[in-house]
Amino acid sequence: MEQLSDCFNKLTTKRLAFAGFFYFSRKKQPVKYDIIEVNEEKNDVEVMIIDNKSTNKIKALRLLDKSRRSFLRGIFSRTTVISILLILQLLFIIASFAWLDHYRIWVAMIERALAIATVLYLVNSEMDALSRVTWLILVMIAPLLGSLFLIYTKLDWGYRGLKLRMNHLVDDSSQYLQDNLETLRALKSNTSTTYHLVQYFDRSRGDFPAYQNTEVTYFPSGEEFFEELKKQLLKAEEYIFMEFFIIAEGEMWGEILRILEQKVREGVEVRVLYDGMIEFSTLSFDYTQRLEKIGIKAKAFSPISPFISTYYNYRDHRKIIVIDGKVGFTGGVNLADEYINKINRFGHWKDTALMLEGEAVDSFLVLFLQMWSITERQMVVEPYLAKHNKKRKANGYVIPYGDSPLDTDKIGENVYIDILNHAREYVYIMTPYLILDSEMEHALCFAAERGVDVRIIMPGIPDKKVPYMLAKTYFSKLMRSGVKIYLYTPGFVHAKVFISDDSKAVVGTINLDYRSLYHHFECATYMYKVDAIRDIYDDCIQTMRKSKRVTQETLDSRPTHEKLIGLLVKTIAPLM
Repeated sequence: MEQLSDCFNKLTTKRLAFAGFFYFSRKKQPVKYDIIEVNEEKNDVEVMIIDNKSTNKIKALRLLDKSRRSFLRGIFSRTTVISILLILQLLFIIASFAWLDHYRIWVAMIERALAIATVLYLVNSEMDALSRVTWLILVMIAPLLGSLFLIYTKLDWGYRGLKLRMNHLVDDSSQYLQDNLETLRALKSNTSTTYHLVQYFDRSRGDFPAYQNTEVTYFPSGEEFFEELKKQLLKAEEYIFMEFFIIAEGEMWGEILRILEQKVREGVEVRVLYDGMIEFSTLSFDYTQRLEKIGIKAKAFSPISPFISTYYNYRDHRKIIVIDGKVGFTGGVNLADEYINKINRFGHWKDTALMLEGEAVDSFLVLFLQMWSITERQMVVEPYLAKHNKKRKANGYVIPYGDSPLDTDKIGENVYIDILNHAREYVYIMTPYLILDSEMEHALCFAAERGVDVRIIMPGIPDKKVPYMLAKTYFSKLMRSGVKIYLYTPGFVHAKVFISDDSKAVVGTINLDYRSLYHHFECATYMYKVDAIRDIYDDCIQTMRKSKRVTQETLDSRPTHEKLIGLLVKTIAPLM
């Protein structure tokens, strides 16, 4: 502690030019750190000890000035500029159609020809029935505009380069995601259904192997996930990779950021990847630069630019953390205070997460590096692969997987349907949204009609009222088939959980809506006969006890305007 003592002595002779000074050993001792906060006015030092037993003492770090949201800064912000430019483009398109009115006869002929061709294409397309109906309604209302919009979306303008790049990265990384033949033989002898699901993963665009020797820890709340995450971050010795849909400054992200800053000073490589849409909402457009100033490598996926494109429809909804290639996290929890109930937005926020320790972390590492490397010349994987303990005693099989909107494989939906189709006793589901295509709706109904106890837990307090009204339009048909629906009365359910027959479970980021199943980059973990499944089951039961079952009477008693809005919005459900 001689260096620490010297620091105190120097305060009397020299003012420090920086706001905070950090002291820790050069040796990698991630258990304990001394954080020294310097107050120049009071000429004193606050010493804070952070270790794995007292992570609640961490002082949050903020990189944004609260004044940035002032009126004048809002007017002259990049958000305002981009919004104005997007509006101008829309006005130009509208003006173009007004100009075409001078050529009404020719426009009418082209309009009819395009409408006929569009209808023929939609009737023979492979898209789901509800999506076809949505497009047909649009073409019926505005034949020319609807047809041109369909052509625009199908030509891949705006994201063709992204698609080609992602396919290349998936091909390059396939060598690191190979099934273990011994694991496959063991799976085949244990169960035919899970073995066949692994066969499907092998044939899909992505290569997601099944792993043994992986310990799984289930967190039934964002608070428990947060506390364990801080402990694991403090143990990092080589690198920390983080990929999230939402990051918002506050207590949760502030404490994590404080730890990340310390780890950078220790020599740990830290990368943070977040979805570019939050530059409009929770973060600033220069937030990556702010992170880089404290030594964190940062990127925003698909940042918003002032050009209209279907590119923006594809968001990075994944939540992935990889620490030294040995520990991985996923689940529904984003890095914002509502996820740990530090702020109250929609009552009590119910969420879930997983921690993996062992071989299965390799898949999440590769998924992260694929997304990170989209803007890199090459993807580097091998230096980050960890040597796993082959003697680790862990029951069951673990399959981390991702889903991409840039291919034709609906992996997220197919895994859910596979669980429903092979269930014998029960399937319990937690989801914040319920906007179903015909295949998922049929699978839910058919499972219940076969005698399977299908239960869906949804929010009692929604975060988005219109999608919530839309979700309730599916309730009657599901309940007639025998599906039981529960509303979490304390607040909002953000968890994405499937569990079946005490043997299979999925925890991840994939909601039961078109956004997750068709338009977003997603990830999840499929588990078979792992010990954590018992914890997932207990959590579902506890959540149902805090929920109220929906009856036909309560459904019929909804206000008339909610029923009408739900029915109207259902015609454009794929856009929600």
